[in-house]
Amino acid sequence: MSYSLPTAVERSFHRYCEELSSPRTLAASLLLKYREWDQLSSLKVAPEQYTSANDYWRDASVSSLLRKVVDLPTSFDRKAVAVENFWLGERDCLRTNRRLYPFVQDHLSGNYSTDGPDGVLNQFIERARKITSDILGPCPSFVKGRFGPGATYGDRGKLATVPDKMSSRPTLTLSAYPWLFQWMGTLWGTASAERGKGLEFVRGNRFTTVPKDCTKDRGIAVEPSVNVFYQLGYGSVIRDRLLCAGINLREGQFIHRRIACEASSSGRFATLDLKNASDSVSRRLVQLLLPKRWFEALNDLRSPTTLLGKQVVVLEKFSSMGNGFTFELETLVFLAICLALDPAHKAGKNVFVYGDDIIVPTESAKAVMSALSFFGLTINEEKSFTSGRFRESCGGDYFDGEDVRPHFLKETPNEPQQLISLANGIRRLGLNNPSLSYRHRALRRFWLGITDSLPNGIRSCLGPEALGDIVLHSDENLWKRRWRGSIGYLRCYRPAEFVRIPYKYWTPTVVLATACYGSLDEPGGKTPVQGVAPRDNVRGFKLGWVPFS
Repeated sequence: MSYSLPTAVERSFHRYCEELSSPRTLAASLLLKYREWDQLSSLKVAPEQYTSANDYWRDASVSSLLRKVVDLPTSFDRKAVAVENFWLGERDCLRTNRRLYPFVQDHLSGNYSTDGPDGVLNQFIERARKITSDILGPCPSFVKGRFGPGATYGDRGKLATVPDKMSSRPTLTLSAYPWLFQWMGTLWGTASAERGKGLEFVRGNRFTTVPKDCTKDRGIAVEPSVNVFYQLGYGSVIRDRLLCAGINLREGQFIHRRIACEASSSGRFATLDLKNASDSVSRRLVQLLLPKRWFEALNDLRSPTTLLGKQVVVLEKFSSMGNGFTFELETLVFLAICLALDPAHKAGKNVFVYGDDIIVPTESAKAVMSALSFFGLTINEEKSFTSGRFRESCGGDYFDGEDVRPHFLKETPNEPQQLISLANGIRRLGLNNPSLSYRHRALRRFWLGITDSLPNGIRSCLGPEALGDIVLHSDENLWKRRWRGSIGYLRCYRPAEFVRIPYKYWTPTVVLATACYGSLDEPGGKTPVQGVAPRDNVRGFKLGWVPFS
C-alpha cells in the first residue's frame, strides 16, 4: 500500500502552495502530487538568495514542512547514513589526534616555545587552557550521580525506567572502577546488593540510531549504567561552573534566539554551527585544553570503545551523543577556543555558546572558524551566517529582525492530537501576529483546512499557547470557559490513558531508592500514582476540562 498524507492535510498543503504562488511553492505542490518523496525531502532554500523576509519565509515554510516527517517513504538508507557519519567522525578525529599529539606532549610537560613557527599557536593554546582551568576550578572527587530518561547498555526499550535500571545488573567499564566505591554507598548500590546483582564489566558503549528526518538517522551511543550515572553528575558540575562564567545553559536557547534576532538586522554578530560536533571532539583536544585532574576524571568515565554491530571500535572521539557530559563539555571546549582568540571576547557579553551553536562578533567570525577547523571541527556552511540579513541559532531563524522559522512536521498527522499540533504550528508561522498581515490569507486557509477535518467536539477546544497542544490556539474571546467557584476551566483534548507499571514488581528497597532519587510521580502534589510511567506512556486521549483562569 502506497504512503499518502491524510486527505485534508494534502489538500490544505496544495491550497497553501497555490496561495503563496512562487516557483518554489508550486514545485513543492507538484512533487507532492506525483509522490516524488526524495525530491520533496531534499528541498532547501538559501537565505542569501533572497532580498526580503517575506520571499524567504514563503519558500522556506513550504520547503521545510514535510522534510522531517520520519515515516516519509524516501529511498534513503537512513541507518547507513548514520553509520557512515560515525566512520567519518572517527576518521577526522584520528587526523586531529595525530596533529595535536606533539602539542599535548609539549604543553603537559611545559616544554613548549613561544618563539618559532608554532610560537603564536602555543600562546593561544595556553590561553585556552587557562580559560578552561579558570572556568572549571578544582575537580570534585565526589559528585552526585543521577539518572537520565534514556536506555543504558543493559536496559533497553520500555524497560528503562529508574526502578528498572536499579533492578537490572549494573554495567560499567573497567576504567570507571574508582567510582565503584562511591556507587556502593548509594541507595542504588544497596538495592543491587540486596538482590544479589553482580556487576557486569563491559568494554564500552553500544552504537544505535534514532530517527532524525526522512533522509537520515542520528547515531547515538548507549552508555553503561554506572558510567552514565556519574557522567550526568559531572555534566551538572560543568553546567554550574559555566553559569558562573556567564554561560547560562538553562536559558541558552532563549538567549541565542534573542541575540540572533537582533544580529539579523544589526549585523553585529555571526551565528556559527558545527557538523556532527559531538563526534568531532577528539581525545587529544580534550586532553590539551582541560586541566589534568579534570581530564583524568572524565576520561575514566567515558567509554573507550563502541560496539558497532559485532565490531568493537576503539574510539578516537572523546565522547559521543549519549554520554552524560558531552553537551556541557563541548560547550566548554568551544567557548574556550572563542575566548582565547581575543581578550575583548567575554562570555555572556559578546560570545555565546550553547552546544554547537556559537555566536561571536562578526569581525571575529573568520578567526573563530579557522581556530575551530584547526582543532578538528567542521563548520556547517549551510547553517553558519557571517554576513547578510539572516541569522540562525538554537531553532530560531531571523531575516532582518523578523521571525521566519518554518514549521517542521515530524510525523504523519493521522490522529486528532497530531492535527491539533499541526494547526498550532501553522498559526505560529504568523497567523497570530497582526504585523505580518501579508501571511494571513495563505496561513488562514491552511489552518482552516486542518481544523475543519477535526470532529466538532475537538474543534471547539480553544485556548492559549501556554496550554500546549491540548487546545487549538486562538484569541481569548473565542475560548469556551466553564467556571467552578472562582476557577475557570477550558475545554481541551488531553491524554486520558497511561501505561503504568505497578510498584509491586520491584522490591521495597528499589521503590525507596526510586523515591529518594525524586522519580516517583505525584501529579498535583497528591497521593503518588500507584505505578511508574515509562517513556511514551500515553495510550489514549479524551475531551475534558483544564483549569486556566
